[in-house]
Amino acid sequence: MDLTFRFDRYPYLTAHLPGVGGRIRTFPRDFQVEEVPAYLPSGQGEHLYVLLEKEGLTTRQVFEFLRDELGIPEKEIGVAGLKDKHALTRQWFSLPRAYEDRLCLLENLRGVRLLAADLHTNKLRTGHLKGNRFRVLIREPEGGKERAEAVLALLREKGVPNYFGPQRFGLGGRNPERGYRLVKTGKGRGTPWLKRFLIGSLQSLLFNDWVALRMERGLFDRVVLGDVAKKHDTGGEFLVQDPERESERALRLEISATGPLFGKKYFQSQLEARALEDEVLARYGLAREEFGARRGARRPIRVPLAEVGLEEKEEGLWLSFFLPKGSYATSLLREVMKKDPEEPLEEDEAE
Repeated sequence: MDLTFRFDRYPYLTAHLPGVGGRIRTFPRDFQVEEVPAYLPSGQGEHLYVLLEKEGLTTRQVFEFLRDELGIPEKEIGVAGLKDKHALTRQWFSLPRAYEDRLCLLENLRGVRLLAADLHTNKLRTGHLKGNRFRVLIREPEGGKERAEAVLALLREKGVPNYFGPQRFGLGGRNPERGYRLVKTGKGRGTPWLKRFLIGSLQSLLFNDWVALRMERGLFDRVVLGDVAKKHDTGGEFLVQDPERESERALRLEISATGPLFGKKYFQSQLEARALEDEVLARYGLAREEFGARRGARRPIRVPLAEVGLEEKEEGLWLSFFLPKGSYATSLLREVMKKDPEEPLEEDEAE
């Protein structure tokens, strides 16, 4: 039984198209991420929103600087999501307005630049973002721009496989094994947060296996009886009762099947769709009831690809795109490159 994450265990959607190979992240500025907020600060309120550019730092390191050097209580600092260390990233933080005069101390944190600041009525919380814009340099590509264009055209039509990327699984991709032991025994070392994170890694591995299974069965852009489908325009979910009719909408990328992040409370599939989920659980001798420590959720099998751009420069291919929150750039890059884009990063370097 193999519970180690490796991207090469999962199929490509564009396997019949050659990739460009190459390498990314030679320098942090080769991988640029801009957070797209769910809303902008209103200009009024007791919370100060600051847009920070950082390079060579984790989000957590910036968070700790605000806490330790600016003296802001940890519970008063808000952030919408984590951004990579080995990248140039721009993201919003929130802090109480009372600490505004201490922002000048940010100049003591090397690698950070303050880009904007404004007031708002509420603290920024996890998940308060639409997604992220990426601009990534692929150095030493093979076959020219045309290869990447062909892959991107199919991904625009079919959607990007919504695999969890290596950041979700820790160094060496071994965290699902630790999560499995927690699920099976209920015992393990670490803080409650760490235990949730480890079980989350197992949930993510099972989801990736479910995506791969549906791709192998020709069900990536289809729905089956009992699927919980997601509407991409509104985010609403519904139970599929007429798969023939709904599959026409799926082919147009209006809706997609969703897979489970197993837990105690989530929208459960039925019939044929449930049997596919049970098939994945059975590989590891797991049952739904063993995930009672987590709430559970559903995640779409694919996400639409938007704002795509491709530039051929002397240094390589610059690829730009937008992905909604929770999706991983590595899932798109592996399709374009036809190789694992990078080694798993440290646990606090998730996108």
